Amino acid sequence: MDLSAINPTLLLASLIVASTPILLAAIGELVVERAGVLNLGVEGMMITGAICGFAIAVNTGSPFVGFVAAALGGAVLALLFGFLTQFALANQVASGLALTLFGLGLSALLGQGYQGIKPPPTRALDIPVLSDLPIVGPILFSHDLMVYLALALVAAVWAMLKYTRAGLILRAVGENHDAAHALGYKVVRVRLLAILFGGACAGLGGAYLSLVRVPQWTEGMTAGYGWIALALVVFASWKAGRVLLGAWLFGGISVLQLNLQPTGIPIPAEYLSMSPYLITILVLVIMSGDKSRAPGSLGRMFHASE
Repeated sequence: MDLSAINPTLLLASLIVASTPILLAAIGELVVERAGVLNLGVEGMMITGAICGFAIAVNTGSPFVGFVAAALGGAVLALLFGFLTQFALANQVASGLALTLFGLGLSALLGQGYQGIKPPPTRALDIPVLSDLPIVGPILFSHDLMVYLALALVAAVWAMLKYTRAGLILRAVGENHDAAHALGYKVVRVRLLAILFGGACAGLGGAYLSLVRVPQWTEGMTAGYGWIALALVVFASWKAGRVLLGAWLFGGISVLQLNLQPTGIPIPAEYLSMSPYLITILVLVIMSGDKSRAPGSLGRMFHASE
């Protein structure tokens, strides 16, 4: 077993890249659930965003346009979920599961003919001085724009929920939609906006997989990332900071197990491959052992006539 080939600096830099797709999906789902909606369709929105972003980027030659298309694709699928659950008053769990199945099937259909094609490269930012710093530069200041957008979204969501009137309304709707409605807040509107935001974030996360993380289109390439994002939100107690730590944990273990496989470590590759999912869930379960609870109206249908 030879561990000398593992570069710690490269490992930490890769950790941040590997965590970005799940971080984007999870921070979007956190906003959705804080509004009192349980959307189990994250996997479907991610895979739809992955193929929409990949196809548009390949056809336009622009990764930026691809990411915009991915956000729109995820938001459109989320809008379907929003219509079913907020207007048709369909069961949220069943609608979310159906959304995932629909997204997987739709992406397989749209992705025909894109296997084996390389997308246009998403270039890393060259930040003067900072990118050239030893150790710190490659780890923190040599990534593409989407990495920093994901981190900015975490900070923005945290600040919005904690300090702004919009965050207060969102939390009020999620805690008790009947009381929020009685105070004059538009519960359905708030929830629809949250659902659209979550869908756009999931789409961006999927596109990051197909355009940067892999980069290629493969049917079913999200490989459970959406489900891990859902679990991450719950076990992080609906707190943005813990979502970030959980995403870094998953990304770090994912990168570490890939680096360990060629070293000859006496652990079967199958166990190494499942370790990111197993260890992330285990650690998040331990982290969630506090008094935090789910939003009071999470998963409950709102009847405007009430």
